[in-house]
Amino acid sequence: MHAANAMNHPPQEFSYLAGLNPEQRNAATTTEGALLVLAGAGTGKTKVLTTRIAHLLVTKRAFASQILAVTFTNKAAAEMRERVTRLVVESGLEPEVAGSVWLGTFHSIGARILRRHAERVGLTPQFTILDDDDQQRLIKQLLIAANIDHQKFPPRAVLYKIQSWKDRGLTPDKIKGEEGEYTVEQIATRLYPVYQHRLKTLNCADFGDLLLHNLTIFAAHPEILQEYAQRFRYILVDEYQDANTAQYLWLRLLALGHKNLCCVGDDDQSIYGWRGAEVGNILKFEQDFPDAKIIRLERNYRSTTPILKAASCLIANNRARLGKTLWTEGEGGAPLRIKSVWDDAEEARFVGEEIEAYQRDGVSLAHMAVLVRAGYQTRAFEERFLTLAVPYRVVGGLRFYERLEIRDAVAYLRVLHQPHDDLAFERIINTPKRGIGKATLEQLHQAARAGNSSLYQALTQLLSAQVIRGKTSQTLAHLLHQFDIWRAEAKEKTLSELADLMLEQSGYRAMWQADSSPEAPGRIENLRELVRALGEFPDLESFLDHVGLVTDGAAQAAEDMVSIMTLHAAKGLEFDVVFLTGWEEGLFPSQRTLDEMGARGLEEERRLAYVGITRARKHLTISHAANRRIYNQWQSSVPSRFLAELPEDVIEFLDGGPYARRATGPQLFQKEMETILAGRVEPQPARAEPASIRKGARVKHEQFGYGVVLSAEGDHLQIAFKHGGVKKMLADYVELA
Repeated sequence: MHAANAMNHPPQEFSYLAGLNPEQRNAATTTEGALLVLAGAGTGKTKVLTTRIAHLLVTKRAFASQILAVTFTNKAAAEMRERVTRLVVESGLEPEVAGSVWLGTFHSIGARILRRHAERVGLTPQFTILDDDDQQRLIKQLLIAANIDHQKFPPRAVLYKIQSWKDRGLTPDKIKGEEGEYTVEQIATRLYPVYQHRLKTLNCADFGDLLLHNLTIFAAHPEILQEYAQRFRYILVDEYQDANTAQYLWLRLLALGHKNLCCVGDDDQSIYGWRGAEVGNILKFEQDFPDAKIIRLERNYRSTTPILKAASCLIANNRARLGKTLWTEGEGGAPLRIKSVWDDAEEARFVGEEIEAYQRDGVSLAHMAVLVRAGYQTRAFEERFLTLAVPYRVVGGLRFYERLEIRDAVAYLRVLHQPHDDLAFERIINTPKRGIGKATLEQLHQAARAGNSSLYQALTQLLSAQVIRGKTSQTLAHLLHQFDIWRAEAKEKTLSELADLMLEQSGYRAMWQADSSPEAPGRIENLRELVRALGEFPDLESFLDHVGLVTDGAAQAAEDMVSIMTLHAAKGLEFDVVFLTGWEEGLFPSQRTLDEMGARGLEEERRLAYVGITRARKHLTISHAANRRIYNQWQSSVPSRFLAELPEDVIEFLDGGPYARRATGPQLFQKEMETILAGRVEPQPARAEPASIRKGARVKHEQFGYGVVLSAEGDHLQIAFKHGGVKKMLADYVELA
């Protein structure tokens, strides 16, 4: 169908709407006004978003440049653009139409707007976007300059506090901290304005600045806000539940024009509160937009009925939610299995054996995943899989652009692009070794501060005045001369050729070629890959923007391997077979989260459990251990309260013992109570004399040996072991001595 005829046909005749269910179709074609699409896990939210964009284009409701679509990851943005392109081409439009849509991450769109108006906040359009490593180095410099102990107040902690303010849209003048230097917050309050001033001097911005500067510009220059609010006739947001306050304010301001704001998200999957996400943003959508329409996507296309029922029953225990219930047309499906194990080693053995069994049944390893709550849990599985020769990948490892050799090479390119980038210049001035000592660097910093200039400018002036002499002077003059040559070569060579030349003439590649360490060959290969990657970018600025904005890890090769990852890393993924491990109190829900966030933390942990359950398509196994070695210390534990919130009619208890079935929360307690009152008490397997274990009793534990009971509350004991210290455990796992 050609676009010219699109307006003459009712929505149902468009081919791109054919595969949508009624709720999806309603969401895709409701174009005017504020719209909140509550999209449960596996309900096709990406399909709705991409179809909606295609519908706006095909029906000519807006030009492509009048549509703004924001996501949280580059991967999601690339996938959306690919789908939109396919849909518009199938509808008779040119593929370039989709390419003109403002589609990208919050940060990439924010950077695009900021480059157009950088002078309004004291920057130039060529500003550099700093990564986390450079930000920490800058904070460390400021701590040292302020004579503050950076061991006592780590740069990472100070930076985290500053970024949390930026995530809330707070500039330095809005922070009213207490006087003194006793806490990280007080130090951060003192350094925040200094840090921002230094960033402007360096012509740099960090991630938080990209939206914070947008907000500052919009507030100080309403005409600029009006320009964008009128330009973007339609705004679409993916994963709205993950938006922080700054992103929320940015969206609200841009939607002031036509208020055609479509937010797609799932309040039940808001799991990033620790990095600034505010689930309250999605919960108060109707308050922000009184005339808003809400459409719920509840039909799940991923998981079986037992899995969906378990997820729905679990998340129903949260109070801060808008409410929806997932369902699927397919009936049947394997029950969820719960496995009780002695320790993490047995847990790893069990999971390994199960994976081998599924593999024998024809399930690909690539369709299986082991999900953990904490990173340290992966070690036991890695060791076991190595023993069994089961191929695996740990998802979330070191990313390509975070590797040492890549950071160094990119720093050379940053200085080439912007000589006043002090952080990059300081990184490479003595890499490879050029005999530049600490005294020379301090001399440079003093000159830069005195002249309110960059290190590059200060070095040029010091060399011109012959303040730096001898071999050091010759070496540094040669380095500056090399940059002059490379800038001239940049006009004639491609990016790949230029980078290859810089790595060769700087001596950086030769440094690794002369290195005899086992890592050196891999580093050289990574540098080759960097040179190849540069060929994909039109210019150096585009490449540096990409490096600064990239948030997704490089896709790993598609070998047949089991995936091991944290629950946070698993969001957005799906597997036929999923193992949820470590479901124990203190580990999951995390005691640290409960201590820091209280009831809000518990609800976020429950949402994380919901995310874990809904990653499974066909088979789900949950395991919990009675004992776990955490940082070389044994700890005993009780099953997670989340197990008690799962419906028993879709659960198979492996081993079926009292430990697996014990009521650890209100739901199971209520069921057992009703059974007793109804006179239908089911016989329970015998336990090891729990009623006989009292305070002061001497007991024996298989792992910790002999101990004395300090307190006993029912079958929950606190025991002082002679060789194992004080432990909390269940009566089932000790015997009277």
